[in-house]
Amino acid sequence: MLSEVQIEQENKEIVSRYKDLLRTSYQTLSDEDKSQIRLAFEVAVDAHKDQRRKSGEAYVFHPIAVAQIVAEEIGLDAVSIIAALLHDVVEDSHYTLEYIEEQFGPTVTRIVDGLTKIAGLKKDTNDYSSQAENFRKMLLTLNDDVRVILIKIADRYHNMLTLESMRADKRVKIASETLYIYAPLAHRVGLFNIKNTLEDLALKYTEPEFYDAIQKNIVDSAENNIAYIEDFKSVIKDALESEAIAFQIKGRMKSIHSIHRKILSQNVAFDEIYDKFAVRIIYKAKPEEEKFLAWKIYSIVTDYFTPNPVRLRDWITSPKSTGYEALHITVMGPDKKWVEVQIRSERMHEIAEKGYAAHYKYKHGEQKEVGIETWLNRLQEALEGANGSAVDFVEEFKLNLYSKEIFVFTPKGDLISLPKGATPLDFAFHVHSEVGLKTRGARVNGKLIPLSSRLKSGDQVEIITSENAKPTSAWLDYCHTAKALSKIRSSLNAEKKSIAEEGREVLRRKLRTLKIKFSEETINRLVNHFKLKTSQDLFYRIGSGAITNTMIKSFSSSYHNALISFFTSRIRRSPKEKTGSTDENELSHQFDMLVFGEEEERLNYTLASDCCKPIPGDEVFGFLSVNDGIKVHKKNCPNALSMQSKFSYRIMQARWIDSTQEDFFADIYITGIDQMGLVSSITQVISQQMHVGMKSISFNEKGGTFSGSIRVIVKNNDILNSLIKKLRQVNGVDKVIRT
Repeated sequence: MLSEVQIEQENKEIVSRYKDLLRTSYQTLSDEDKSQIRLAFEVAVDAHKDQRRKSGEAYVFHPIAVAQIVAEEIGLDAVSIIAALLHDVVEDSHYTLEYIEEQFGPTVTRIVDGLTKIAGLKKDTNDYSSQAENFRKMLLTLNDDVRVILIKIADRYHNMLTLESMRADKRVKIASETLYIYAPLAHRVGLFNIKNTLEDLALKYTEPEFYDAIQKNIVDSAENNIAYIEDFKSVIKDALESEAIAFQIKGRMKSIHSIHRKILSQNVAFDEIYDKFAVRIIYKAKPEEEKFLAWKIYSIVTDYFTPNPVRLRDWITSPKSTGYEALHITVMGPDKKWVEVQIRSERMHEIAEKGYAAHYKYKHGEQKEVGIETWLNRLQEALEGANGSAVDFVEEFKLNLYSKEIFVFTPKGDLISLPKGATPLDFAFHVHSEVGLKTRGARVNGKLIPLSSRLKSGDQVEIITSENAKPTSAWLDYCHTAKALSKIRSSLNAEKKSIAEEGREVLRRKLRTLKIKFSEETINRLVNHFKLKTSQDLFYRIGSGAITNTMIKSFSSSYHNALISFFTSRIRRSPKEKTGSTDENELSHQFDMLVFGEEEERLNYTLASDCCKPIPGDEVFGFLSVNDGIKVHKKNCPNALSMQSKFSYRIMQARWIDSTQEDFFADIYITGIDQMGLVSSITQVISQQMHVGMKSISFNEKGGTFSGSIRVIVKNNDILNSLIKKLRQVNGVDKVIRT
């Protein structure tokens, strides 16, 4: 229980944060706005007065913090601030939607209702398809108001900032879900700062060792970075000022998650990443001068620093579909270091920082549709046509969230943005659903090409249509966008349904001829006989001719031997069912190596051999697979994020308690400068100094450099790390990594 002094201090802090909320709002608030926000604040305080968060603090700090993020970082209006303050009120207290509408009007009520629906979705579901359905339902709230999703992102953002007080397994589940869904969503609506923070915080809990190591490197280099910005600024400052350009130069280290991704993809250490630092030049300009001044600043910068021509990105002429605009160049900066320079006007910078809200602020008076609204309209279409599997929908949606863009032209010369990897069919469905459904062929740059061909930026695309054309199942393999996949699947389902109805009547007639009753029991037997999943599949195959008269007669002859067929099928299945089991004697020698769960039980397991190949000493977790029992994976396994997000209920804590019983294979990749006796020096370190066995070794030489792969036999991770450290000290060796 809190003392009276503590309660008084807490109440003062609540009021102080409320005042900060009003003071730091991005939008200008009227007296009426402030009055309504005050009422929402009082309702939130009353509704949550008896609640506390896991950290022990008063629960009302959470809706205030979410409203602060909505007001300041996302930059939304008073309606959104009010809805953020009230987002948990209906779910957690006696306040009703009717009361909310009476006090705050229909718009706030619609948003709060959408947020309450999301909160009411079953969270700890034991099935990925249910999780996918949850996500689809969450996105369907866009039909109510896009601000529902934006406030939900703010809600998740604050939960991630305060995740420390949760249980370890909950932290990993929420962090994985954040990386899987919420960070891409934030990216897609232009909230890049929030996206970066969500990714960094998620990495902090999914891979803490990587996070801590990178953060330490960033902190250690902070002073040098500040000095570097000043050096860079001093070189071009006079030239920019002489052109009467009002500007400011800012520098920033790229996000921890971004650096981590580069370390993994490039197989390099922190110090070897050449583009982990970015400089922004933000300039004042009238709207009609923005593009001219951007290229003028580009010219000045490249007069002093040599540009890398392949790293030029012009997102001013062709903005990203998120609405992002800037000119990005990479130059050889002071001390011969590559530096990414981002050139933005103040308007562009504001849009990059605030996303949707800044678009709303600047769109008045513009004739063209802004990128974010284009994307939201496309999303709206995808949602309306998403009648198939929720899992398919989520995977397709995710596919489009982070996709890079290409820009292609219509026959009339209009510019269209599509995801990288898009095909002529994606283009056709982007133009119009009816064009897509009637596509017969495509010309790109005047030449006929296959519908499966991938488009490139700059292509001019013409779609050839025919009234007789219709989608085929092969089209699903040709498409990349959620809209195209959704429309094709809907069309195929409609055609399949029509054929299935014909097949049902054909089957009825054939069974009558064979003197077999047309009943649910008979249909189920036919489904099992032809190894199908549903009666719809059966009717469709009969209607399309895939199941012939002869095949149905074959079923008829075995109709009265159903019991024998049943036992036969059971016997046929039994060997498959046994393949998932493991000989207890075979595994008994492994029992004292890993323990699972909070009770640290000793259970049968196998080590994942296809992806991450863990060995004793690695940070690992157990994954309960359907056929193979417990599979053990490294925490930084390429598949870890997907497993933790989709199947968190199957994840088991695991730790090594004894790593001396067994030898394990580990693969090492080595590169360096070729010289006489190098291979001998490497094998001497492995065999004679470290007394480690080798299973295989291969080296290649090219142009004075070498690369090689060695498979070694080690007891545990400590021995392997010591070996890698020693190999890095061999003269001529440049890089040694475990693959």
